[in-house]
Amino acid sequence: QVELAESGGGLVQVGDSLRLSCTASGNVFSSTAMAWFRQAPGQEREFVAVLASNRNADYADSLKGRFVISRDNSKNAVYLQMNSLKVEDTAVYYCALVRTLASRRAYYSTYNYPYWGRGTQVTVSP
Repeated sequence: QVELAESGGGLVQVGDSLRLSCTASGNVFSSTAMAWFRQAPGQEREFVAVLASNRNADYADSLKGRFVISRDNSKNAVYLQMNSLKVEDTAVYYCALVRTLASRRAYYSTYNYPYWGRGTQVTVSP
């Protein structure tokens, strides 16, 4: 079993930066992809970014240039650096983990991730 724990959320203002962290524990296997999703109130959970062991980082088109995902494999950790935050970035941010998948697009779907953290709230005020 794998457990994921996010941290780093909080209340910030428009234009601020925030760095989220996620650490995996338990039976963490090699060749994994770690990703970030987010869910705003009343909306579906959406893909933010993913970093797989066999691919370059990939981002939601709307977030490219502002968000940066990185990993520290020695710590089984993934990070999300969020810059120039906007009110519409307000959401609960979730970390997810899966064995590496065959296609890039497969990483965009929540259905392909068996392991999830509980989420961390990010609130961006005007």
